[in-house]
Amino acid sequence: MKIATITEHAIRSERHTTSYLSAGPKDGPLIIFVHGWPELSLSWRHQLRAMGSLGFHAIAPDMRGYGRSSVYAEHCNYAQREVVADMIELLDSLDQEKAIWVGHDWGSPTVWNIASHHPDRCYAVANLCVPYYTLERGLDAFLPLVDRETYPIEQFPAGQWEYMRFYEENFDEACAAFDANPLNTVKALFRKGKPGGSKVPSHTSMVRKNGGWFGELGEAPDVPRDGDVVSEEDLSIYAAALSRNGFFGPDSYYMNHEANAEYAGEALNDGYIDLPSLFLLGEYDYTCECVDSRLAEPMQTYCRNLTMKNIKSGHWMAQEKPREVNAALTKWLVTAVPNIWPV
Repeated sequence: MKIATITEHAIRSERHTTSYLSAGPKDGPLIIFVHGWPELSLSWRHQLRAMGSLGFHAIAPDMRGYGRSSVYAEHCNYAQREVVADMIELLDSLDQEKAIWVGHDWGSPTVWNIASHHPDRCYAVANLCVPYYTLERGLDAFLPLVDRETYPIEQFPAGQWEYMRFYEENFDEACAAFDANPLNTVKALFRKGKPGGSKVPSHTSMVRKNGGWFGELGEAPDVPRDGDVVSEEDLSIYAAALSRNGFFGPDSYYMNHEANAEYAGEALNDGYIDLPSLFLLGEYDYTCECVDSRLAEPMQTYCRNLTMKNIKSGHWMAQEKPREVNAALTKWLVTAVPNIWPV
């Protein structure tokens, strides 16, 4: 099998510019990979090559605020309503009616929103780490799902999501800590998952208590790169993009909970998703913790055609465990949407 080459592209309109990576034949079934915080289209490099080599037209956009896509100066420009509109605009520019959508982290609520607001633009949807009926509905909506044995409410009012409250209360300070050294920030964040963290408060739950992601340091420490997640070349690309654009855009995704909840309330079909849906659960992702908590319960009610698969991975699943992710995605596509398989 010939390995698909990844190429760079962009679409531009009066409204927005989206840069994106592409792999595979342009006449193949379309699959679009949507990244999260604080990443790039690059995060899907393993999936682009794999799916492109199988005959899919695999696309991964830089989301607004990232890479070569448009950057905006107000928080409201990063609400899900706008982000979803970017993706529908991308689909239209490719002259396609539908796509298979795959998301991770903040890309997951975007994909869930596409499925619940625009089911006619989807063949099927898959998401890594973030289940449906949670983040896309705003922070207050899923706080009742916090594991209060691990996160007593008097100590952790927002559970493992305390870091989201820190953005709301200290946005400039949060950005400054990341902007101080984007290279070290990426090295500190992009690390593989490890077993043994269950029932232990995650680092994200301590951000408010510590006065920031990196506490008294005020910026990311210089730690060794985790080669199981990113190469030296990957690291340089992430750091250069985040240095150029800054963290205002990426961090602003956390500043729209109320607007996002309003948008989620407009979902079709009373919020139920009847499309074939895949959820890949990260067993060692202790922030998006779905093993011991109730975080994935609403999804199992509201996704009526759901496949779930556990992956022994941390949060950066697509990069840490690409073979497992690609295998799970491929098996699901063959069984759940066989009519979309490349000819």
